[in-house]
Amino acid sequence: MHKIHIYRISLMLAIFVLIFYMTWRPIVADIEEIPYLIGMSQCNLGEPWRIKMNEDLIARAQEYPEIRLVLTDAAQDNQKQIEDVKWLMDLGIDLLIISPNESEPLTPIISEAYQKIPVIVLDRKVNSDDYTLFIGADNRVIGMRAGEYVKNLLGPAGGHVVEIMGLPGSKPTVERSEGFRDSLSDRDNIRIVEEITANWLRDPAEDSFFAYLQTHKSEKIDVVYSHNDPMALGAYRAAQKAHRTDMVFIGIDGLIGEEGGINLVKEGVLDITFIYPTGGAEAIECALQLLRRQTFSQKEIILDNIRIDKNNCDPYLHRET
Repeated sequence: MHKIHIYRISLMLAIFVLIFYMTWRPIVADIEEIPYLIGMSQCNLGEPWRIKMNEDLIARAQEYPEIRLVLTDAAQDNQKQIEDVKWLMDLGIDLLIISPNESEPLTPIISEAYQKIPVIVLDRKVNSDDYTLFIGADNRVIGMRAGEYVKNLLGPAGGHVVEIMGLPGSKPTVERSEGFRDSLSDRDNIRIVEEITANWLRDPAEDSFFAYLQTHKSEKIDVVYSHNDPMALGAYRAAQKAHRTDMVFIGIDGLIGEEGGINLVKEGVLDITFIYPTGGAEAIECALQLLRRQTFSQKEIILDNIRIDKNNCDPYLHRET
């Protein structure tokens, strides 16, 4: 069977398992007998990285019998995520973990939940301080590190860059772009010649970048900076279809697996990626501390990111997931 078919089947199975877990477990459990009921509002399960986040949440929650975890999937729909949060609140959760689809539309419902229970904002920031704890990596720093890599790669000659962006209203998109541009601001000879919005998804990135290459056949492109690895892979495939092998690709996520960013670096598809921790395990640990009435001296927990290239990818290919 072709590799892409295997990947899609595996992805569908993973989504099925997560949906089964989300819909079945709360029904069969007598939640009145569970000390702590935690709700997780996920913005989408269309990205492999978000599936990994849910897997990390579930795996750590299962280590604590006093926790019951209920998960929802907003499918990149702001209104659905608002309704998901309301449903979780009506269910009687003791703590909310949320990874907002877009910041502005989700801020009011998060603020509303925060007036009643502890709220952990995971990965994507909101437009207020109405939450108990934020857990995530520094996306602006990741963008700046990507920019520094591009400057060193292109050297004094400079060059042309295409940026493939995530969902416009999400904080990681804004911060990964701002950090990247801030880093390049001292180099007039490096130009971002095109911005492509692909909403974190591989296939839209492939289609949009291929269309761009078809209408700009004579334009030199040196680097494609993508806000995540799936979109970088989509752009790479578009370049292959267009017979353009004169550019390098940068991604972010650094997952393990056949189409994970670390393996793509190993295979030479990507020049570099950055391991962007899901924070799932950390969120459960912090949630349990909050539910036990422990407090945090800080309002943010910033997770480390690691740059992966061909020189250091091998050890990470075999790390525990």
